[in-house]
Amino acid sequence: MTPQLERLTVLCKQLNLLHLPTQIAHLGQMAAKRELGYLDFLEQALKDEAMARAERMRRMLTRLAGFPAIKTLDEFDFEFALGVPKALVLELGSLAFVERAENVVLLGPSGVGKTHLAVALGYRATQAGFRTRFITAADLLMQLTTALRRNQLEETIKRITKPYKLLIIDEMGYLPMDREQANLLFQVVAKRYETGSLILTSNLPFGQWDQTFADDATLTAALLDRLLHHAHVVPISGDSYRLKEKRQAGMINRMPPPHLNDADDIKRKCNSKEAAPSH
Repeated sequence: MTPQLERLTVLCKQLNLLHLPTQIAHLGQMAAKRELGYLDFLEQALKDEAMARAERMRRMLTRLAGFPAIKTLDEFDFEFALGVPKALVLELGSLAFVERAENVVLLGPSGVGKTHLAVALGYRATQAGFRTRFITAADLLMQLTTALRRNQLEETIKRITKPYKLLIIDEMGYLPMDREQANLLFQVVAKRYETGSLILTSNLPFGQWDQTFADDATLTAALLDRLLHHAHVVPISGDSYRLKEKRQAGMINRMPPPHLNDADDIKRKCNSKEAAPSH
């Protein structure tokens, strides 16, 4: 390395230009070969640095999101998952719902691809530069319950809800909640209302959600009112991906598609009620 390159490397590090020192010699040779002017060379150097910085940011956001695995919309099998509105899913892939702080609710039985779609949308959000968090309902409730016992609930809810443009809560409804847990989850949904996007997956139709929320119909109606006010509901039916091969081999009978309550009907019922009291 020449003395001049050494000086440039030091200056780059002082300016926190982490990528440029590794490319500056190559860029200098390219500029000489193409007979670029000083400003053209500077523009190309800064473009390379900006691209590298954006890629580092995407990798960091993906790592911090906590995805169980990386899934993409291109990998999703729309032919296998019955009733998935492909046009709606692809429109959601534009991430306009994130910009508008709208929600997405994915409903269907186990194994039909709800988590795949949730992670795929979340991963796309990280690649667009949005801070995203993935968490299962069980893990979320464990964190909230622990925080409540330690008198740290307000701080924990802020940490879970505020920093993220998109919050994904997976597997809602798989485990029943007691009244305290239902109230804690309601607080998270209420904090996100019209301030940030939620993606929520559940194996239960809306009409059965009160069974999960400690049979508290009032709290369930209040939660659905906030969740569905600005929401895209994606119903999914069909066989489980995980049991696909066994069913093809005739080892397991094919399951009939579940009945999913009409989301518009739920919205009308919620909107017809007076605003429910905060719990």
